[in-house]
Order: sequence, then structure tokens, then C-alpha cells
Amino acid sequence: MTTTEQPTAQVGAPHLRRNALGTGGIVFMVISAAAPLTIVAGVAPLAILIGGVSAPLVYTFAGIVLAVFAVAFMAMTKYVKALGGFYTYITEALGRTVGLGASFVALVSYNALQIGLYGMMGAAGHDLLASFGIDVPWWVIAAIGIAGVFVVAWRGIDVGAKVLGVLLVAETLILVLLAGAVLVTGGAEGITFGTFDPANIFTPGMFAVLGMGFAAFMGFESTALYREEARTPERTIPRATYIAVVFMALFYGFIVWTVIIGVGETNVVAAAAEDTAGLVFATAGGYLGGWAELVMYLLILTSVYASQLAFHNAINRYTFSLARDGVLPARLAALDPKTAAPVGAGLAQTILAVVVVGVFAVFGLDPYLQLLLWVNSPGVLGIIALQVLTCIAVVVFFVRRPELARRWYVVPAAVVAGLAMAAIIVLLCLTFDLLTAAGPVVNALLIALTPVTFLVGVVLARVWRRTRPDVYARIGGQREDAHA
Repeated sequence: MTTTEQPTAQVGAPHLRRNALGTGGIVFMVISAAAPLTIVAGVAPLAILIGGVSAPLVYTFAGIVLAVFAVAFMAMTKYVKALGGFYTYITEALGRTVGLGASFVALVSYNALQIGLYGMMGAAGHDLLASFGIDVPWWVIAAIGIAGVFVVAWRGIDVGAKVLGVLLVAETLILVLLAGAVLVTGGAEGITFGTFDPANIFTPGMFAVLGMGFAAFMGFESTALYREEARTPERTIPRATYIAVVFMALFYGFIVWTVIIGVGETNVVAAAAEDTAGLVFATAGGYLGGWAELVMYLLILTSVYASQLAFHNAINRYTFSLARDGVLPARLAALDPKTAAPVGAGLAQTILAVVVVGVFAVFGLDPYLQLLLWVNSPGVLGIIALQVLTCIAVVVFFVRRPELARRWYVVPAAVVAGLAMAAIIVLLCLTFDLLTAAGPVVNALLIALTPVTFLVGVVLARVWRRTRPDVYARIGGQREDAHA
């Protein structure tokens, strides 16, 4: 389907508010979805435990691959005006059948990433209150978080961006203070550089944690999801994408490296094994004082909340786009008359989160080891698979349209990034037990979720091509300029 073949917008179809977001607002949404403190304090110690002292480099490596991917991805934004992120780009180049399969994968993956984090929120909140002698079930805290996310998102994207901005600045500041204190005092064993030693880099453990590096960038697609709401999207979207990827690649790598310096290269793996969850908090307390440890515990809750809000907004826009195209029920495209926020999609996502969290609570399952890891891991796998499909889409799109202006390196960038991320998918599947701590049966089911979801979309598209041709024709989104 070429850009001239996309369906015309329906008269009276709902549209998100235009010209609401600048580069800064979109960058906040993307980086907040990645939750810097959650990555550094909640996930990085596990990466250190498995990968060793070179673990910080997985974030930089992932950032490099995704920056190459962004070069290819952003080259299509000039020509693809439909809304819906990867889903519409894949549809544009590979057809409606593949596009619908991709849209289902995106919807399931983003929901998995968002809902799984409520396990971390509940567990962290329970532990924090328990330190003050207050015993509150984790699921109560998760329920409060679900309600808080829905209400703020309902208020509109501007409110969401402001909240995310404040929380992002706070958690970034505490991590910078920790890094500064470590470097000023010289760390536990001096400023050492074993992280960059090839002998520490090329190890089985490092290959196993590459997936964690890519997981830290989940949500960076949301730059494209805000196209309709962005000011001058042709400039704003690419600029926000590059800034977000570069910042995360450098910041995560640097902060995790300073944590290793703070604990000491010779002791950090043993320290991570002894107290994985508390490694960064204890390090902050040691270098900045007890106040910093307490503040960091508080901020990890706000970090998870910020991530939840960003993911919620991204999911809403995917759902809104699919509903407006007729793929999902029209009620999910309902907008709030005052804020123009996609309240129909937001309510549906909130109900789904309540159901999933409720099931884990009723059956007494662990919020971290099971809700977080079991639900999040297939989401990571699904998003990387979408990125691979997008790389293929970029190659096909420009090869079929040699007359379109593009830089010479766009297609090679798509090939390189696609091959790299396909290799990451293989590594993720081979080391999936490290992400889920589950048995082979559970792991097989979780890994199968992405291909099965994709096939459901493909089959449904083929059926709709015969039985609902009007809906089939709208798969892939409406042209942005059709309702300008």
C-alpha cells in the first residue's frame, strides 16, 4: 500500500489534539517510559550479577544499535503520515495483512510491559511501608497506582508530560548525585576501568544480559505515536528520538559504571549476589547518607509510576488508532470532550490492568518474580520483533520507491540494525530463563505469545479481506493530511 493508496479519513472521525507537544515533552515521555531509576536500581544489579563488571556496556551497545535503527525508522516519517507507530510503518511497506499482525503484537507487548511493572510498584511500596512498620498488601499499592495513572492520563497529554518531567528530573538528580559522590571520593578501590577490558566484555554472561540492555529502551517508539500531537512533527519527532536514545545510552552506561566503582570491581558481583535488589540503595546510603537511601526508595515508586504513565499514554494511542481504523470497537476511539485525551482506550487499558493484577493477587503469586518477570518478558520480546519488522519495512519501502529522496545510508542502516536485533531475539530466547526464573513450560508459553499473537492478526486480516473489506481497507491508519 503506497502513501497515495491509504484511505481517506472519515468525516467526523475523532482526532487527537494537534500541536500540543514540543521536542522536550516527547523526550520526557520516552525517557520516563524507560524509568531510569527503575533500570539502574531495579534491573542493573541483576545485569551485573550475570554479566560481570562490563554490564554497563550493554546499555551503550543497545543504544548504538537503536540509534542506527532510528536513522532508518525516521527516514520513513517524511513519507508515512498515518498514525500508529511501528504498526503503520510495517503496513505501509509490507501490506495490511502483516500490518494487522504487527498491530496486535504491539498492543499485547505494550500492555505486558505496562501491567507487569505494577508488580514492581506493589513490591517496592510494600517494602518501603514495611520499613516503617506498616503492612499494606502489594496489590493495594498497585491498585492505587492503576487509578493514579488513569486519572492523570485522562487530564490530557500536557498534564502527563508535566508530571513525567518533574519525576524524571528528581530521579535523574539522585543518580547524578550518587555518581558524583563516587567519583569525588574515588570509589571503593579507586577509579578503575575493568568494565572496558575485552576479557570482561566477551563472556557468556555478557551475551546473556544483552536483552536487558535493549529492555531499558522500551518505549522509544512512542516518539512516532505522538506525531498527531506534535508541533512541526517533521522536525520534532526525529529530534526527540535521537535525543532520547543518545541520552539513555550514555546515562545508563555511565551511572551503572559508577555504581560498580562505588562497590569495587573485585567485590561488586559478590555484593550483587548477596543483595541484588538493595545493591544500589545501599551504595547510595553509603556515599550520600541514609537520607539518600530513603529518598531513592521513594523515587523508585515515582519512577515506576512515571513509566506506567508513559506506557499508558502510548497504549492509548495504539488502541485509539486501531479503533479509529475500525480494527477495534469504535468506543475505544472515544475522546474526552474537554481534554481530547483518548479516554475510551484509557478506560479499557485500566480495566485490563485491574484484571491481570487481580488474578496474580487472588492466586497469591509473587509481584516481582512472577507478575513483573512473567508479564514483562514477552513484552520485551514482542517490541524487539516489531523493530526487526520495521527494519524490513524500511528496506522494502525505499527499494520499491527509488524515486524518493533519501540518504545513501538509510537502507544499510536498516539492514545492520535488523540483523543485530534479530540476533538479540535469538539470545533472548536462549536465555529466557534468566529473565523469568520460570520453568521450561512457562518459558515456552511466554516465548510463543509473540508469534501466536502475530499469526492471529495475519489470519484475521485474511478473513476480513473477504468478509469485511471496508475494515481491511482501513488497516494501517488514516493519512494525517486527510484531516488537516
